[in-house]
Amino acid sequence: MQPMVTIALRAARKAGEQIVRASDELERIDVQEKNVNDFVSDVDRNAEREIIYHLRKAYPEHAILGEESGLSGDENAEYRWVIDPLDGTTNFLRGIPHYA
Repeated sequence: MQPMVTIALRAARKAGEQIVRASDELERIDVQEKNVNDFVSDVDRNAEREIIYHLRKAYPEHAILGEESGLSGDENAEYRWVIDPLDGTTNFLRGIPHYA
């Protein structure tokens, strides 16, 4: 289990670095409304892609369920990663520092 934790932390840190950099340029972020008061930005998508890249590289046989991209891989795989790359997108987009 320890190698999986190491990969997950690496992926989360890389995505987190992207999110932190983007927080300095909020006016340049592309945003769409998925539902009423439910937004998705290019920051969400890019962070999710970064996480998926690292997980796929280490564990190509694992399934991945991304909030923005949906399920990829074998739905019957022994392992499934569930990714919410930016929890609190509305706060993030408003510059309120309560997001993860």
